[in-house]
Amino acid sequence: MLTKDIIQDHNKTLEADHQFKLAYITELLDRKGIDAQNIIEKIKAFQVAIPSWALGTGGTRFGRFPNGGEPRNLEEKIEDVGLIHQLNGSSNSISLHIPWDIPSDANAVKQLLKEHSLTIDSVNSNTFQDQKDQSYSYKFGSLSHTQTNSRNLAIDHNIACIEYGKQLDSKVLTVWLADGSNFPGQQHFRKAYQRTADALSNIYAAMPSDWTMLIEYKPYEPFFYSMVIPDWGTSYSLCQQIGKNAQVLVDLGHHLPNTNIEQIVGRLMHFGRLGGFHFNGSMYGDDDLTTGSIKPYQFFLIFNELVDGMQDPNVKNPPLAWMIDASHNTKDPIEDLLQSVNAILATYAKALLVDRFALSDAQENNDVLRAEELLRDTFFTDVRALVAEASRQVGGALDPVATFRKVNIRENLINKRGKFSVATGL
Repeated sequence: MLTKDIIQDHNKTLEADHQFKLAYITELLDRKGIDAQNIIEKIKAFQVAIPSWALGTGGTRFGRFPNGGEPRNLEEKIEDVGLIHQLNGSSNSISLHIPWDIPSDANAVKQLLKEHSLTIDSVNSNTFQDQKDQSYSYKFGSLSHTQTNSRNLAIDHNIACIEYGKQLDSKVLTVWLADGSNFPGQQHFRKAYQRTADALSNIYAAMPSDWTMLIEYKPYEPFFYSMVIPDWGTSYSLCQQIGKNAQVLVDLGHHLPNTNIEQIVGRLMHFGRLGGFHFNGSMYGDDDLTTGSIKPYQFFLIFNELVDGMQDPNVKNPPLAWMIDASHNTKDPIEDLLQSVNAILATYAKALLVDRFALSDAQENNDVLRAEELLRDTFFTDVRALVAEASRQVGGALDPVATFRKVNIRENLINKRGKFSVATGL
């Protein structure tokens, strides 16, 4: 369906325009004493995991409008992520969601991953909905449930996720809880928290010593009076209780409007407890829109804190897990994921260009305007040619979305899988 020759042939049609833009940004950076190729090398090394659940058309409570050609099983999801990685060279792993992505033949799945130059990034548990023939319900909570049987069911499910991950050489378990309450008095806050901490400790004890547990937080939905893990502080406190390999996962959409996410990122890195990200875009809440599509300046400020911490030898934070968590109702899922990865790489590149010495000097001398202008100047720098060149140098497309459309990949997938195929999972 897609070969290196096809990608290179399409790149040739864009080459002249690309070289003009690349020459401009290279000279601009050279005048600032920045080596453009050094930035390109860092972009090439940056990899973003693709979630299996985002490869099909998402939706809302009001409807879902599939495009056709969606992956019907884990193997086809791997094929789609392989296509994305071929196009951008920056998506070499896939995040799985259990129970939808249980491997029927782990060795065959590992061979398929190898063929597509992919690995399994993380396994994600699901205790936010009851499965068919489930013995006990999660209606009133999972790891925080008042009933031991429901809690044990959720614990066993997470341990099973670990076992599936071990089969596929993953080393990360991601836990997101939908537990909470809708009405005052419904739930005892302190007891619900402690039951959750105890349950997570049991799961943590079942993890291999080289694994990481990522604990996600969310202020509302599906419950609107309280969530058991509503904010980064609660997640952080749980990690502190559970063990050194428990880390906070930040989903960009899991914050109330106007929350200072960049400060949260800086604080967690200072504590050494920032485990990774679920990238997406948000207008009102957990919208799961295309990364960088709504608040690109805030996204840049978040990456500014990330790069600052990553370059500071005094910060002892472990390597971060970079993942997308998005839902697509009106876009082609693969196109949207290509867009998101491109926005992540471009924003990362901009953060790499910030003059750290000058910014620190402005901060220490309380030069507010100079500090702000240093960031604004970098934010408005067009780095798209650097991202395109990074993709070209690893054999990818100069314009992944344009190439996807040019070679009619969606049409080919529909011909192969059917017009009415619907992806498994959410």
